[in-house]
Amino acid sequence: MQDEKQIFSKIDGYKDLVVEMQTRMIACPAVSPHNGGDGEDAKAQYLLGLLKTMKFDELYVINIKDPKAKNGVRPNIVAKYYGQDKTKTLWVMAHMDIVPPGDLALWKTDPFKAVVKGDKIYGRGAEDNHQGLVSGVLTVKAMMDLGIRPPCNYALLINADEELGSEYGVVALLKKHKKTFAKNDVFLVPDGGNPNGTMVEIAEKNMLWLKFTVYGKQTHASMPKCGINASRVSSHLILKLDEALHKKFNKKDSLFAPEVTSTFEPTKREANVPNVNTIPGTDVFYLDCRVLPCYKNADVLKEVARIVKAVEKQFKVKIKVETPINDTSLPTDKKDPFVNLVVKSAKAVYKNQPKPMGVGGGSVAAYFRNAGYPAVVFSKLFDMAHQPNEYSSIKNTLGDAKVFALVALNMK
Repeated sequence: MQDEKQIFSKIDGYKDLVVEMQTRMIACPAVSPHNGGDGEDAKAQYLLGLLKTMKFDELYVINIKDPKAKNGVRPNIVAKYYGQDKTKTLWVMAHMDIVPPGDLALWKTDPFKAVVKGDKIYGRGAEDNHQGLVSGVLTVKAMMDLGIRPPCNYALLINADEELGSEYGVVALLKKHKKTFAKNDVFLVPDGGNPNGTMVEIAEKNMLWLKFTVYGKQTHASMPKCGINASRVSSHLILKLDEALHKKFNKKDSLFAPEVTSTFEPTKREANVPNVNTIPGTDVFYLDCRVLPCYKNADVLKEVARIVKAVEKQFKVKIKVETPINDTSLPTDKKDPFVNLVVKSAKAVYKNQPKPMGVGGGSVAAYFRNAGYPAVVFSKLFDMAHQPNEYSSIKNTLGDAKVFALVALNMK
């Protein structure tokens, strides 16, 4: 209890460090080289300089080759502070990369220059994912400054490439650098949450993105019988998919409230013909499926294939189905002691009623869950990720650091 009070007091004194870290990181626009940027190099260099001034027992970089990135690599930083039991590690995992700012006309400030207004720090990346990264650093700094060794190791995993699928981040680490992690390790990911700090995310729906290409026959719009309108076929197929998939995969799971069912949403539609008076011979649309873990994506694909075959026969067309994303996510057991510890720690700091929940979106936690590790996503956020005028909360940054501290001090 004394250690907790000391750490809380120490964390409260780090407000200036929060602003300093955010200011430096926001000025390093770590946009993926596959999205028009240079990658994480500049931000990683700043963070390494900062972390080297601290008392980590291990500090190193795992570079994953990417010819498109600055210096040809995507850096992933590992910083470990030993605990009393060195065989187990609590990992706090955050990412350096950000999404582009989008339409600059929608920003009231420069997205790459931090602006502090009261409790808020504005800038691209301030909440996604700088807030969680800073909180993770403050927690271990407080333990170091006070000379406190937690029950097990406390480690930061500051990774690359989260925004575009983690091929050069977590995926590569689990595939090529498995020895970085031990079988008893657990993962806390401050990259998701809600404004009142009650979401302790332990499960994600399976993600399945489908691309449909309908091949009809192009003709003049005044002579429809001379062609096959691919746009009409697509519209018919969308309605058939909507009806059949919701009917067949209709189970509910309260863990995923408010979206307690699987969802199947038609989203992007590619341009077909440039003029009004031509019937398109080809039409392309996409379906975003978020499938409850009780179902298999393979079963959804079988149902999709059945519907597609029937529509092909009805309209005498060919339809190509592709799967840009087909990811399965295993849940973390809500009865796992680690889950309970995060819930208790959040409740103690924020005086609220946190509970285990599931989400429809994806996070890097899924990769660790699928590898057999308990992983929990938690942070108190204002849901500003990817929005213009993105901001983070200094108060929440300090509060989350206290939550992480309680988790670290009470690990078994």
